[in-house]
Amino acid sequence: MRRAIAALFALLLAPLAARAQAPTVIVVNFGPGAANDIAARLVAQEFQAEFGSPFVVKNTAGAAGTLGAQEVVRARPDGLTLLLSPIGPIAVQPSYMRNAGYRTSDLAPVCMLTDAALVIQTPKTSGLRTIDDLIARAKSQGGNMPYGSSGPGTITHLAMVAWTRAAGVPMTHVPFRGPSEVILAFQQGTLAVLADQPAMVRAHDLQVLAAFSPERLPEFPDVPTLGETGHDLAFSIWQGLFAPAATPEPILARYEAACARAARSEALRQGLERIQVPLVHRGRADFAAIVVRDAERMRTMIEEGGLRAAE
Repeated sequence: MRRAIAALFALLLAPLAARAQAPTVIVVNFGPGAANDIAARLVAQEFQAEFGSPFVVKNTAGAAGTLGAQEVVRARPDGLTLLLSPIGPIAVQPSYMRNAGYRTSDLAPVCMLTDAALVIQTPKTSGLRTIDDLIARAKSQGGNMPYGSSGPGTITHLAMVAWTRAAGVPMTHVPFRGPSEVILAFQQGTLAVLADQPAMVRAHDLQVLAAFSPERLPEFPDVPTLGETGHDLAFSIWQGLFAPAATPEPILARYEAACARAARSEALRQGLERIQVPLVHRGRADFAAIVVRDAERMRTMIEEGGLRAAE
């Protein structure tokens, strides 16, 4: 019996030993410079030191993050392909899209790494300084004022849908494929507002108008919450590590332990701090519960609000 158990564990852990021959791929489902791309590169450095073998980051962007998620769902569950994703492709798109190509349950949560409230941000050249400024300008443009997002059905999209409806201010949704496109649109003056986590604020000297959070954010103490402006809305973007659902338990446990050690790394904390995204670590059980909770919340919001994509 002992020999049989040892043989089984050797078989399950063989992919981990195989890293000496093949790098582990961390798929990022948004473009270079996105918050999960930066987080993945920081985690890859930690894991590379932990396992003593190469970890590479692969950007598979498109379709609001679902292309990268599909890639990992279809990958062999051998521990050599992981996904670092924000909430949208995991908890939103399977309900928002009529055929996302996978379900939330097709991915196994390994650990949560960050959680950041969305903030409504704008270039300082836009002239917008408060939510009242934004409301006035949007009303003056009769629904034609655009707001950006990281894709249809993402949290950055749904949060603005919720706010524009609550404030009674129609605006026009314009999706972008990544941060570089958003910044270019800001610079060209074709876009003035985006609700997203604050990863770009410091790097591009943006103005923050309000936060989708229950309380004021420590990094923006002078910025009001939307509740303070009369619209009690809270949305945040967590990021976490996932594996294909059929990945064996010993492999998931090994990665969960590696996540916990990485979360204690000063390099990871400082790297995330530079993009104003707080390190918030949760293990597998807690993270899985959060994923289930948020998937149900988003499904209810989408169905009750008639927000499902028309495809």
